[in-house]
Amino acid sequence: MADTAEILRKYRTIAVVGLSNNPLRPSHGVSEYMQRQGYKIIPVNPGHSQILGEKSYRTLEEIPEPVEIVNVFRRSELIPPVADSAIAIGAKVLWLQEGIQNEEAAEKAREAGLEVIMNTCILKAHRRMS
Repeated sequence: MADTAEILRKYRTIAVVGLSNNPLRPSHGVSEYMQRQGYKIIPVNPGHSQILGEKSYRTLEEIPEPVEIVNVFRRSELIPPVADSAIAIGAKVLWLQEGIQNEEAAEKAREAGLEVIMNTCILKAHRRMS
């Protein structure tokens, strides 16, 4: 199993799939926290041009810079195409938030060389490091 603290120390660029511009949504609060901790947040949400002061992209493939962690706030059944995109862009980690699991997608990502974290909140993992 991947060491979340090690991952969070090593990687600093996080694309957030399903990042909402609504401050009441968990994706917004979690991403805002990670941004305040010094991580570069890249929103992936086709419905918005900017979230948290950062340009938002329609897809992972549209992001013009390297992405290390793909943090996902989508339902478990929607994960396979996200995993395919994470593999396609050369991400290092596929991170599925609390309540999100998809073994098929996780196995495919692992076979492609990505570390996979499932059913784990990145904010809570970061707080445990401190």
